[in-house]
Amino acid sequence: MAKSCSNTSCSKESCEGCQHAAQDFREQPHDLSQIKKVIGVVSGKGGVGKSLVTSMLAVTMNRLGYRTAILDADITGPSIPKAFGITEKATGNELGLYPVPSKNGVEVMSLNLLLENETDPVVWRGPVIGGTVKQFWTDVIWSDIDFMFIDMPPGTGDVPLTVFQSIAVDGIVVVTSPQELVSMIVEKAVKMAKMMNIPILGLVENMSYFTCPDNGKDYKIFGDSHIDEIASAHSLPVLARLPINPAIANACDKGAIEELEMDWFGDAAKMLEDMVK
Repeated sequence: MAKSCSNTSCSKESCEGCQHAAQDFREQPHDLSQIKKVIGVVSGKGGVGKSLVTSMLAVTMNRLGYRTAILDADITGPSIPKAFGITEKATGNELGLYPVPSKNGVEVMSLNLLLENETDPVVWRGPVIGGTVKQFWTDVIWSDIDFMFIDMPPGTGDVPLTVFQSIAVDGIVVVTSPQELVSMIVEKAVKMAKMMNIPILGLVENMSYFTCPDNGKDYKIFGDSHIDEIASAHSLPVLARLPINPAIANACDKGAIEELEMDWFGDAAKMLEDMVK
């Protein structure tokens, strides 16, 4: 549907069909789905813990009594089912596909839940991957969901663009790590979201520090953090700083992310609760 043109150089009285008019490509979710808020979790590059943050946010809100779900849009590198210890496959019928619930009721849909073997590689081109992500939104029957978290692939390429254009995202959380190089790339993700008019809810820094068990002191393994500079430059809040902690890695490896004791997402939880209230 063509929208009104905001381009000041356009001389048309009516912008219907104008080359400057924005196009709305958003898809509707399944008729049987009920989803209140959709939160994208993005990063400028891989390896900074985006899937970890997605899982922790879903678990945090689930513990507060909200119905949560994760749409795993990282088609070629799905890791959400592993973190939750989900091994059963997704099922479907003539109505659509059904997500697989975790032990505590977090609904998950990931390509790994559809593959015969979870280690099978996904050797697909971009349009097929983007189409699969859209199907996870349109063909999956999500129950009454308060918060859906979308684990996006890294970068600012085809799939993030597909998600931003196809799904009504209420806001995004940007994940970073202390390295200066990563911080520079994160700015690209922030600027992309602004270009797409997607609200940026805040930043999360992973691997922020390591607390020595012998002396209780915090050490910056990856150097000084730059997250405050990025947050200040874009007027964004820092929602959480996650430590380097073997317990986190062990929980993910064992599929026990829901059993992990965590208290790092208090500010993020309050912000999300304010969204629904």
